[in-house]
Amino acid sequence: MPIPARPHRDDVLIAVIGLFSGVCLTAVGLYMRRGRPFDSPWIPLAPLVAMSGLELLRRSAPQTALVIGTFALIADQFTAGNLATVVMFTDLMYAAVVYGTPAAARRIPVTTFLITVAVTIGFLAWFRTAEALLIGIVTGLVSFAPAITGVSVRNHRDAAETARLRADQTALLAEMDRTQAVTAERARMARELHDMVANHLSAIAIHSTAALSIDDAATSRDALGVIRHNSVEGLAEMRRLIGLLRTGSKESEPSVAPTLAALDALIEQTRTNAAPSGLTCTLQDARTEQGALPAPVELAAYRIVQESLTNALKHGAPGPVVVRLGRAGPLLTVEVTSVFGDRPGPRAPGSGAGLVGMTERVALLGGEFEAGPVTTGGEAKIWRVRAELPVEERAVQE
Repeated sequence: MPIPARPHRDDVLIAVIGLFSGVCLTAVGLYMRRGRPFDSPWIPLAPLVAMSGLELLRRSAPQTALVIGTFALIADQFTAGNLATVVMFTDLMYAAVVYGTPAAARRIPVTTFLITVAVTIGFLAWFRTAEALLIGIVTGLVSFAPAITGVSVRNHRDAAETARLRADQTALLAEMDRTQAVTAERARMARELHDMVANHLSAIAIHSTAALSIDDAATSRDALGVIRHNSVEGLAEMRRLIGLLRTGSKESEPSVAPTLAALDALIEQTRTNAAPSGLTCTLQDARTEQGALPAPVELAAYRIVQESLTNALKHGAPGPVVVRLGRAGPLLTVEVTSVFGDRPGPRAPGSGAGLVGMTERVALLGGEFEAGPVTTGGEAKIWRVRAELPVEERAVQE
């Protein structure tokens, strides 16, 4: 700990008060003893001045001040003595424990206790009178008592500092948890927003491009009809998402999350949107168990199918798009395959967020996910999305 450039103002105040009090006691002739080798009334001022000067070091160099102060106190015993010198020494003893090193704070109380015991026993053996106990009591009051007081104060300060650090750490952890929760909620909102509107916006982009590229009234009319339908559906989805976010509003209640029962409508809508691109969509439900699934699993499976169909609409070549559902024991299997390759006509641009969102959904539920081209016996390249979702409640819910 670096020594400050100047003493603390409280230390200066203690030194001034101690010196002034000692001078006043000397001026009125109040001494502690008589018959000492140096019995002149003004000689006790030397230890007094030294002790008051050491008070300036009580915070910056407490152990050094205590050592020098001990010699000053011993010197004071050969004079008439000054009460202010003794009182300031007790303060140096206290400060050495409070502001000194942890090792000094442990050693000083033990040392002063042993000194008190040794002085008491020594003077009892020398004088062999009960009055010798008073010397031991005075020694304890001057050395051991302030040391113990310093230990108590230091322990309280250390406990308060530990509590403050623990409170700061708790606040930091709470802030980290809040930040992580906000990040997770933003990621969830991003997935929901992407999955809900990407299908509709992709259909709008493809059919609007077709309407602009093909100079045919019937084709434009059909494309505009699809555009209007998907615009209305996308707007409804957005309103449902806003309803989920505005939980404090009485005007919008949270909507029910989509389930696998709504896949037929999703397949039919995709079939209509994908017809001009030469894609045909079918659903194959091969589940052997038709029991209810946990809501997070139903939502994740629906969103995976929805995003896979959106990707097929954006990038798939003409051909079949097959959605397969299977359930065996604790796993729900979702698989979507489509023809992968070049195709004529307009395409909607992709951002890659869809695969990231599907991966995150499956990871949150503790399942397995894979997406990529697979080899088949035919000439067509197949793009397959496959997810295995645990149907037990051990999954992490959104």
